[in-house]
Amino acid sequence: MYASSTDSNHLYLSPAGQLNIKASPISWDEGNSNKDPFLPIEYHSAAIHAKDQIVVNDTYPDYEIRGEFQAPSARGTWPAFWITGANSWPPESDILEFKGDARNWFNTYDGAWDNTIVPVSSPGSWHEYRIWMTKVNATDVEIHYYLDGVWKAAHIGSNFVGKPMNLIINLQMEGSSGAPGPSGDTYFRARDVYVGRTAS
Repeated sequence: MYASSTDSNHLYLSPAGQLNIKASPISWDEGNSNKDPFLPIEYHSAAIHAKDQIVVNDTYPDYEIRGEFQAPSARGTWPAFWITGANSWPPESDILEFKGDARNWFNTYDGAWDNTIVPVSSPGSWHEYRIWMTKVNATDVEIHYYLDGVWKAAHIGSNFVGKPMNLIINLQMEGSSGAPGPSGDTYFRARDVYVGRTAS
């Protein structure tokens, strides 16, 4: 993952404020990933983390997180819009995750996976992905998943309450999305990303 204040080749804003993540194949040996299963590095890409963290608690028991995305879905492309524990894993909620085909994975992980897999017509066109997350007791949340305003699933996430979470938009390549990936540049685009919370 490559991006910084001086390197905007793989992560940049268009003049209208659209976020662009670009993954490019590399032609040299850069070694292997440092994460299991330690696959060879075949691409340079980028990830962005929101500056503020999300914490469900008694003060802020309800969160809405949404955004509009043009997501690649070819074999070897693995875009995601998700929240995950900043200090520990789990928790995790995947609001958008494509793994090499035209199905979005709405996932919740709290030590076990809860998955709702939804076909998406033309993922490369603009679609809105959204969750509504609400505290249901001292440790757990209920997460409702929506695609283009249509409710698709509800999952219970255990041990989410009080856990700081990062909001991440990233474009991984290959791995769980298959191989080989595309031979040219791949783009993942975002706009109108929103995080809102309701005070109790």
